[in-house]
Amino acid sequence: MRVLVTGGAGFIGSHVVDALRSYGHEAVVYDVRDDPGADVRDAAAVARSLHGIDAVCHQAAMVGLGNGVADAAEYVSHNDLGTAVVLSAMAAAGVGRLVLAGSMVVYGEGRYDCVRHGVVRPGPRTAGDLGAGVYEPRCPSCGNQLSAGLTAEDSPLDPRNVYATTKLTQENLAAAWARSTGGSAVSLRYHNVYGPRMPRDTPYAGVASFFRSALARGEAPRVFEDGRQRRDFVHVRDVAAANVAALEAAARDGALTVYNTGSGEPHTVGEMARALAGACGGPGPVVTGEYRLGDVRHITADSSRLRTELGWKPEIGFDEGMREFTKAG
Repeated sequence: MRVLVTGGAGFIGSHVVDALRSYGHEAVVYDVRDDPGADVRDAAAVARSLHGIDAVCHQAAMVGLGNGVADAAEYVSHNDLGTAVVLSAMAAAGVGRLVLAGSMVVYGEGRYDCVRHGVVRPGPRTAGDLGAGVYEPRCPSCGNQLSAGLTAEDSPLDPRNVYATTKLTQENLAAAWARSTGGSAVSLRYHNVYGPRMPRDTPYAGVASFFRSALARGEAPRVFEDGRQRRDFVHVRDVAAANVAALEAAARDGALTVYNTGSGEPHTVGEMARALAGACGGPGPVVTGEYRLGDVRHITADSSRLRTELGWKPEIGFDEGMREFTKAG
């Protein structure tokens, strides 16, 4: 299979390229890092890149929480306009297979259960609560404390910042493309991806990268809130393998299929900071109580559908991955 990988020189995209080639596929990189003319918003350039292509693995995106709504236009331009251009060019070229880099941010908060009201959807946390150190969402009906569980693909969608909204729009565009062209689209909703080649010290780097950079400077990682936020940290090579599995699976023509892509082993942000500090012999993390509006408290994946339907499973455990990450470039 000849696969165009948009964003193929980036953190996740470059690993997808490696995985495709290791499985015997031809990966064609389309990325502004390699070629300033390779912008996914450039319809003519995208159209030229699709010559002889069998499938597209769309990784190119502007990522991270961003700066409120100040950079909303830039996010929408890169993520949603860019995706629309790619899909239009695919339709014109007759390329009928897409794998999209989705994100768990489309869910907002994860799954919560109330002992009185069952599964509930808490609203966004307020600055007042966060400033007072009240981090756990409470039942919107009775105010009781909730228990967090695994989030499945059929959970309600509730994007809570500009980036999350653009990721959901990407999925909606892919679904519209699949219906109108009969193409097959898969969105892999990545959870917290980490590993080699992760960007360092940029506004859009992940928390794992910030912690690693602090430790490299001999400083303690600074952990927001109380450090008990639960996430699913999944290694980038496992994510790349999921992309290959999605491309090699039987096509579901005319539809978008979504899969959570996570390790299935929830850990807290504090655990991750301690694991990194221990792996590199650095100072232990400092819990600051700081917070960011728009961050969710708990979001962890139920990735059983991906395992069952595509035969994928993560191969790199948390401790092994964190040890490698401290040494990675």
